Amino acid sequence: MMRTPSAPSRQQVIMPGTAIYTDLSGYYDLMCADIDYGAQSHCVHRLQQLFGNGGRRHLDLACGTGPHVRHFIDAGYDSAGLDINQPMLDRASLRCPEAQFSLQDMCSFSVQRPVDLITCFLYSIHYSAGLERLEACIARVHDALAEQGLFCFNAVDKQRIDNASFVSHSACHADGLLGFSSGWYYSGHGERQSLRLRIERTAGGASQVWQDEHAMVAVSFGELRELLEPYFDVEVLEHDYQKILPWDGTSGNAIFACVKR
Repeated sequence: MMRTPSAPSRQQVIMPGTAIYTDLSGYYDLMCADIDYGAQSHCVHRLQQLFGNGGRRHLDLACGTGPHVRHFIDAGYDSAGLDINQPMLDRASLRCPEAQFSLQDMCSFSVQRPVDLITCFLYSIHYSAGLERLEACIARVHDALAEQGLFCFNAVDKQRIDNASFVSHSACHADGLLGFSSGWYYSGHGERQSLRLRIERTAGGASQVWQDEHAMVAVSFGELRELLEPYFDVEVLEHDYQKILPWDGTSGNAIFACVKR
């Protein structure tokens, strides 16, 4: 009599809010393996030439493990990064030993000398978690920039979030097969939205699942403009790192290129 193979056992773990950036930081780059960091960095370099002061002093907010910093250094920038999670900075320092990294909150950071370009990739501006902190972040960026310096980031409009939409991919790792998924969730009111993350690791016939719902600031593009315009001349662009086009007014993601006034 043939036995039916037993289904893999599964353990489910609710992650603390920073687990992917601390305890699970070894999986972070795999989670982001489908991101074209080179294209993103090159696009912002072009925006710096078009809108900014053309300078080469660069700071990356919420830099993570430093992939964008690496690309900016290779393009001739004096690049640095900051993040609030030391395990991420440890990995960034291995990737970019020539760069300066600091453990700082992007809503209260300081720099020793003004920089020409400040970036905040991968929707990390939303980690401000509330409108008051977002405004503080914008003010800090303005203070840290040189004349005509450029602040460039991407954002999602809370009014255009599809709660049923998510992206997913899988990757092989020494620990087993890893599956990643992420998606935005917004209740329809208030200044908080969530980034929902899920990691599943399968090895040896057993699965382990980590889930996190990370609190993020919810803001419409109109509200974001109102926060930015006292400090910057603002260009809102299509979320396309291959082409530089004005935002079409309908898509829920956009790139913001902001020149210091």
